[in-house]
Amino acid sequence: MPPHRLVERQLGIQSKQSDMHELPITQSLLEIALRHAKQANAKRVTDLHIVMGELATMVDDSIQFYWDIIAEGTLAQGATLHFRRVPAELQCMACFTKYNPKEKELVCPNCGSVGAKIIAGEEFSLEAIDVD
Repeated sequence: MPPHRLVERQLGIQSKQSDMHELPITQSLLEIALRHAKQANAKRVTDLHIVMGELATMVDDSIQFYWDIIAEGTLAQGATLHFRRVPAELQCMACFTKYNPKEKELVCPNCGSVGAKIIAGEEFSLEAIDVD
């Protein structure tokens, strides 16, 4: 089990997200973008708008790094990746209060419990693709 999952388990956080790595995710983004461009009879992909939760295990710079490598020589070469972050939201499992955790502080502000369910912040999606 990855270290971040052990920490989540120790803190009582219930996570829905499976383990992901940047390269396969970036490959999927490229496949989707190229398929969209082909369907639109586009000459090139100009921009990808990506939504990433604050708790997502992906790193923007890593996705950009892999994108620059794997998009080379395709219609998506040179496309700009735009990242929009979704703030983390937790729900206390003791008192059911919903709250936004402070940096690395997962204690419920209402009752002091550390057991929480992740409500938002693990998202990862491709929101839009711009083509010419």
